[in-house]
Amino acid sequence: MPEPGVAHIPVCPPSSLTAAVRRLLRPLVKLLLHYSVQYPALTNLLKQTYVEVATTMPIEGKAQTDSRLSLLTGIHRLDIKRLRNEIACGDEGPSMSVSLGAQIVARWTANVEYLDKKGRPLPLHRLESVGGLMSFESLVRSVSKDIRPRVVLDEWLRLGVARVDSLDRVELITDAFVPTHGLNEKMFYLGKNVHDHLGACAHNLTRPDAPPLLERSVYYDHLSKDSTLILSGYARQLSSHAMQALSQKAMELQEHDHQDADARYRVTYGQYFYQANELEEPGTQS
Repeated sequence: MPEPGVAHIPVCPPSSLTAAVRRLLRPLVKLLLHYSVQYPALTNLLKQTYVEVATTMPIEGKAQTDSRLSLLTGIHRLDIKRLRNEIACGDEGPSMSVSLGAQIVARWTANVEYLDKKGRPLPLHRLESVGGLMSFESLVRSVSKDIRPRVVLDEWLRLGVARVDSLDRVELITDAFVPTHGLNEKMFYLGKNVHDHLGACAHNLTRPDAPPLLERSVYYDHLSKDSTLILSGYARQLSSHAMQALSQKAMELQEHDHQDADARYRVTYGQYFYQANELEEPGTQS
């Protein structure tokens, strides 16, 4: 029953919105079922997220009370306090270690001194005593002096991000920090990348007064599987050049903004490529 004193006003969302949400939920539900996450667990997670987001949306500068949150979200006030406590105690996963790894890879793939003539990351001597500034130890310390380079290397070897060759040089296996073996790290990027992609879409749909954010894709159907494989390779090639160029520009601007008190913004530039058999994905045809 509705809580006394709190009016719950049903709103009928646009059918185009519900159709879009239903479509984007399909791969998410498929992932959840793969990891045996059942509907009741998702329901509680949705409730928690509704409260978390609504808490950041104060009304006329007023703090969000439990009653206001109940009105905004449709969640009973008796659940609000419990959910807010769960949010405060929540675990965001390996964000710090992954973020550090991404910064190291970005510096390795963006700074020209670490690249060969074709723009590929050079292997770096493991020890600073051997390679000097062109060493893995020096690279890690240029990003953070709070963690030992050996710890970073051991973790990268575990994740399949790097390997050590016969000359005791560290070679970068991936051209971006996308771990091969670390499930927790992959899950972190699932949340981060899809969050920012959806954030760009939501911005463009809810902020007509603001310049739209970049959010584009190309779509082709009626292709053979061989053609999709050709396009996949071509997309990776184009992506590598674009990501490296943007990373170099971003690092240059980041160093320029280092002393700027207003330098509190972040950006994400992402790319993706997807292929599927149309007959095996009901409801996704355009």
